[in-house]
Amino acid sequence: MITVNGEQWHQDAGMTVADVVSRLTQEPRGIAVALDGAVVPRAKWGATEVADGARIEVLTAVQGG
Repeated sequence: MITVNGEQWHQDAGMTVADVVSRLTQEPRGIAVALDGAVVPRAKWGATEVADGARIEVLTAVQGG
């Protein structure tokens, strides 16, 4: 079980950060991901596996001032 944006998710074996993002949106531009409080660079999403008990926050950039 993992937590994504405060919701409990069942975790698939070998699940990566990229898998999590693709479940949330088809358009990953403007998205940042934190895994257990640390930002995961986009280039590493596909190689970063999500461990049982992980906490993930997926954030969308918003323009404004």
